[in-house]
Amino acid sequence: MVFEIVNQLLNPIFLPLLNLDPHPNNPIIAVFVIATIVAFIITLANKLLVDQDRMQFVQQEMKGFQAEVMEAQKSGDPKRMADMQKKQMEFMGLQKEMMMNSFKPMIVTFLPIILIFYWMSYNPAISKMVIYLPHFVYYILLTPLWHMLYHPAAGAPAFSITWLGWYILVSFAMSFVFRKFLGLKSGGM
Repeated sequence: MVFEIVNQLLNPIFLPLLNLDPHPNNPIIAVFVIATIVAFIITLANKLLVDQDRMQFVQQEMKGFQAEVMEAQKSGDPKRMADMQKKQMEFMGLQKEMMMNSFKPMIVTFLPIILIFYWMSYNPAISKMVIYLPHFVYYILLTPLWHMLYHPAAGAPAFSITWLGWYILVSFAMSFVFRKFLGLKSGGM
């Protein structure tokens, strides 16, 4: 039942994209476009929902505080350490603010992205997609390490990635491009 609802929502959006792919049985371009769209939406949500200047200020304050704590620890001065502990309460508030700010985009984008992943994983063309990589690219992209985190489908050929691996590669690359283009100052996706 859930699959039917997700299909009814996403088929009108993404099936035309799949149909435009020159290789509908192995829709590399369609997954590229979907990953690019999702990366743009996430990056745009970060741009619109997070005060980048405030985040950068808080990060600088936290770095300064951490340097002070390290100095106080090295000095071994109990009075200075007590001062740092008092100051730590203030910085816990800044840490909380930074965390809450970074969660805003995730809260807004989480459900749509989960639905898109669900749709992609159950779409027969996408779920059976395989991309063969040249040997050196396979190792440069650290694909064996990625395969430790998510296991490719049983029987997947050597030196290949599935739709999820391709999606991850594209979304990382495009997120980087969009973050630079939109002028986002801090890291994170």
